[in-house]
Amino acid sequence: MSAEADCQEVGDSLQSMNIRTESTDSDEQGKNVEKLKVDILLKPTGNAPIMKKKKWTVDSDKKIGWIIEFIKKYLKLESNEKLFLYVNQTFAPSPDQVIRNLYDCYSTEGKLVLHYCKTQAWG
Repeated sequence: MSAEADCQEVGDSLQSMNIRTESTDSDEQGKNVEKLKVDILLKPTGNAPIMKKKKWTVDSDKKIGWIIEFIKKYLKLESNEKLFLYVNQTFAPSPDQVIRNLYDCYSTEGKLVLHYCKTQAWG
């Protein structure tokens, strides 16, 4: 099998998993760098406001803390208001957890489902 066929097979595999690669600027050595993107589904729980857009595509190297801040900004919450995030209604990941790790372990149907709320709900 040629290297080109190998690359195509990997690309097809990533596409079937709903993981997108995006070509970015060159790195220090001039190599073309690709970023992986994954789909996340944000669902409100309890007293949390509903987001008009629920499905988002984010860089897989982002951290949960970034997602929390994004949701707080999108919902226009006060800086002192808390926001809790849960994976599949089971546990709260730490803010420094990388999205890619959670996606690899807990994604269903090509999406990572994250529930958000303003008060503690599970775990």
